[in-house]
Amino acid sequence: MKQLFFDFDGTIADSHRGIIHGIEYMLQQMHLPSLTDAQYRTFIGPSLTSSLKRYFPKLTDADCAQAVKYYQELYADSAIFELDLYPGIQQVLSDLQNAGYRLNVATAKPEVMVDRIIEHFDLGQYFTGVYGATLDESIRSTKTAVLAYGLEKAQANTAESLMIGDRDTDMQGGFNNHVQTLGVTYGFGSAEELTNAHAAAIVETPQAIPAGIAKLMA
Repeated sequence: MKQLFFDFDGTIADSHRGIIHGIEYMLQQMHLPSLTDAQYRTFIGPSLTSSLKRYFPKLTDADCAQAVKYYQELYADSAIFELDLYPGIQQVLSDLQNAGYRLNVATAKPEVMVDRIIEHFDLGQYFTGVYGATLDESIRSTKTAVLAYGLEKAQANTAESLMIGDRDTDMQGGFNNHVQTLGVTYGFGSAEELTNAHAAAIVETPQAIPAGIAKLMA
């Protein structure tokens, strides 16, 4: 069976409100300077640790680990459900499932948190597998590692698998695992970012995803 691996933030859901609330709290607790709205949005997709080191390169590994704990403290308590499913995405998932595809989530978010979100929004009916990072981001902190883990657990054939996401990390994860990639521009990444990261095709709306998949997996 052909396997689809969906990123979550920026592909299934617009989760910027909860994520940014968590980041703001994390920076306050770490006594780090605030960032611009545009900079906050770049945190959505990659692991927190990689984004922290990008903006605050003097942080040690121990500092980053503490910062992640602060983020999760607020996020898990109150911000985790501050998100909106993209309009039409549930119908798209249902249609793809009915067409015979096996659907999975592959995200750099901690797996236990994604499980909570999927249960809360009743998305479990669509996904066979949910694959993410460990809670402390020490294991599977990159999309490449998450997707490799998902492919193995799902016993997926890379030649019949597809990674769908909105950021360059999603496309690079697919490319590094020899999996086809479909970029979406309605999330947090641009067409240029996706193209530069080896997107095989790009769509602009959730409703266009099935046609993009059919084109790549014909």
